[in-house]
Amino acid sequence: MGDEHHVEWTVDEDIVWGTNAGPARSAGPGLSQDGDRIVFQGRLSLTEDGAAFLDLGGTSILFDLAGPSPPDDVDGSWIEVRVDRGDVGVWPYRL
Repeated sequence: MGDEHHVEWTVDEDIVWGTNAGPARSAGPGLSQDGDRIVFQGRLSLTEDGAAFLDLGGTSILFDLAGPSPPDDVDGSWIEVRVDRGDVGVWPYRL
């Protein structure tokens, strides 16, 4: 306990607003499992080229956006993204 682990997240599922993504119920980062779905909760940052970063308390995960796009006013807000656990990979790396 107390060891720090560095990992790289890979998520092979796009954000589809209103389908697998929406506003978070509360502010703050989180990671949990709900049945066969992994739930990422973080602060959303939209990019001009149609991608998004989800900040989970200092760790950013890159997502592609699929239609419908999130409303403009959610940029910078806390959201929840639910993805199939088979579409999530975690890879260790050394600094």
